Amino acid sequence: MSASEDILEIPAPRDGERLAYGSDPYHFGDLRLPVSAGPHPVVIGIHGGYYRARYGLAYFGHACAALTALGFATWNIEYRRLGNPGGGWPGTFIDIAAAADHLRALAETYPLDLARVVTLGHSAGGHFACWLAARQRIAANLPLYTATPLPIHAAVSLAGVLDLRRAWELRLSDGVVRQLMGGTPEDYPDRYAAASPSDLLPLGLPQILIHGTADSNVPYAISADYAAAAQAKGDDVDLVTLEGVGHFEIVDPRADEWRVVVAAVQRAAGAR
Repeated sequence: MSASEDILEIPAPRDGERLAYGSDPYHFGDLRLPVSAGPHPVVIGIHGGYYRARYGLAYFGHACAALTALGFATWNIEYRRLGNPGGGWPGTFIDIAAAADHLRALAETYPLDLARVVTLGHSAGGHFACWLAARQRIAANLPLYTATPLPIHAAVSLAGVLDLRRAWELRLSDGVVRQLMGGTPEDYPDRYAAASPSDLLPLGLPQILIHGTADSNVPYAISADYAAAAQAKGDDVDLVTLEGVGHFEIVDPRADEWRVVVAAVQRAAGAR
């Protein structure tokens, strides 16, 4: 087991409130609120697991609880994945979008500052962190278009799968992107155009990408190439390179690398 990989097995803190955002058994999230008075900046937490049902939101609860202790409301979302009925295309994307948009309803009851919503995702969740930030870029003639998606202030990707076409070319995780999308980019170009953050550039908002060079799950080059492409199109993108760091240290509040994540989220929430 690599450094910090045991975070997948350690039970997360049980603080917070589990709330439904839809009717499916996987349509829920854990809302954690700081003890101080709000309204609070909000972090939408999106777990990874290469889109498969084997992994759920529990492991990302450690990161969300740690951020809530620092003053952020966190909305750690679950969603249908490959292996769940309705998971994959388009259900997984529909769930992620619905969970984010549900913050509008939650803000009617809880002290949430919807002007400072930051997405934070790990691995496959990093893909969705930037995709949520890019939804306003989806053309009306493409699938997954929504007229009024929840505005995102900034996105933080932790070893994110930010380019689905490249991930398919590399056959990452036994070709999981083909399973997620129902086919290859050649089979369904419109799906990839609507679902891959790299296809939706420029996003027009701050993005912070954190990635270790020793990551054996998601190659560092995916974040590096995405950052270069985004910057070339005028986006405010900061690539934080962690030399010799693997895939899980950046979601482990016990690890030294965690302070880099905290600094990124704090900067993202305060960016204007």
